[in-house]
Amino acid sequence: MADNAFIRVGDWARAQQLADGFSPDTLHAILDRYAQQCCPVLDVSGQTYQGSLMQVEDSTDRVFRSEEIIKPLYEELSRQAIFSVKAEQVASFLGKKMTPQLAQEIGSRLATRIEGPCIQHRLGQVSIKMYDKFHRVLRLETTTNDVSCFKHYRKGEHRDHHETHEIAPLRKTIYSLIDLRQILLGCHRRYLEYLSALDDPSAGDRNLHRLTRPKIVDGHTLQGFNFFDSTQQTSLRALQRPEFNIQGIRRADLSRFLPNLSVSSMTRYLGRLRKFGLIKKVAHSDRHDLTRLGRSAIAAACRITAQIIVPALAGATA
Repeated sequence: MADNAFIRVGDWARAQQLADGFSPDTLHAILDRYAQQCCPVLDVSGQTYQGSLMQVEDSTDRVFRSEEIIKPLYEELSRQAIFSVKAEQVASFLGKKMTPQLAQEIGSRLATRIEGPCIQHRLGQVSIKMYDKFHRVLRLETTTNDVSCFKHYRKGEHRDHHETHEIAPLRKTIYSLIDLRQILLGCHRRYLEYLSALDDPSAGDRNLHRLTRPKIVDGHTLQGFNFFDSTQQTSLRALQRPEFNIQGIRRADLSRFLPNLSVSSMTRYLGRLRKFGLIKKVAHSDRHDLTRLGRSAIAAACRITAQIIVPALAGATA
């Protein structure tokens, strides 16, 4: 555990089960014990305390295995969310209907903290925010300073002492925590559903780093690929030839298009391509096929060079 977040748990299902077992009765007993220790005069007067709610925070954590996964994902999610989330969506996250009066109380902001950026959406006394915790936890946190702004179906007592069951505001008692938790969990679920629909280029960012950074294999360092180096791009273009798409890639066939490489260099080159995941070996054969990653990376490099870099430099003067 780090500060107020769990980054490693042996049994996540059991941990969630323990969290779901929270009881207001247990909380009430704990508060009564502290009240008796701190205010012994209650024994004389025979009075008791009633627990009430002023500010409540509830969070949902998504724990990632490493910083390399969550960092680019969170940066992209926060950037897209601050521009794409509108007032109507903030209201829907928090289970509210959009009205002209509510529109004046809705806002979003992106704050930069020491721990990292935090995006917050606010509606009156309620806010929902997302931030990165210890570069391992993506936390959604809802805070309310007035629990009665949420409504649920409960028994209502009227002035004439008759009772009805209806949609009514939450009471500000600790016994409303169970219902409030379900309401706030729904807020987090709706926000997560929205975030899951945003574009996520983090996988592409990881693949780019994986292909361009050096890689250690069996104690040997393999250099990453420079997709804009003319020599390497020529070698990579050869892999895209139509006949190789049908028959697969053989060292002997590839040598015809890369005459400057010796047999041993060609073998090492194919091994390097395979270690980086650009090609894969065909079972029971000496042929290789381009992987989906290989096709995408080579096509993108060629397209960027031909359509962006070369035209941009064509009009440049020395």
